[in-house]
Amino acid sequence: MPAESVAAPVVQDETVDHRADLAAVTEVIHDVETAFNTNDPDLMTAHFTENASVVNAMGVLLAGRLELLAANRRGLAGFLRDEYVRYDVGDVVFLRPDIAIAHKTARATTAEGEPLDVKPTMIALYVLVKEAGRWWVAARQNTLVPA
Repeated sequence: MPAESVAAPVVQDETVDHRADLAAVTEVIHDVETAFNTNDPDLMTAHFTENASVVNAMGVLLAGRLELLAANRRGLAGFLRDEYVRYDVGDVVFLRPDIAIAHKTARATTAEGEPLDVKPTMIALYVLVKEAGRWWVAARQNTLVPA
């Protein structure tokens, strides 16, 4: 018997005005960019929940804020020390008033912010939750974009 054709639902919260939420989510991602460019592992980790789940660009799963902070400290003091990026926030979808998903793309830049890459070299998916009036990153998945 053939499966019944059912349209997939659109999951997007339209019960509240999300303009302030969009600004806050964008600011979270911009703080991560600032932290990367200034080698600040504390700021890079500041917006993540205690039980955050992060898959870095090398496919390594980091479980929890403390593990993420340790990895950020190692990376920013080591192989990422003299690297700079520009993040562009793409789509942000509010699934519920307190849950959002967002995409960002990344390009390498000079220390002065001049792009080194024509196209993005990485894309990331953020899952954010709103708790106690602010947005937190509960999960992030980084994926390298093939050249």
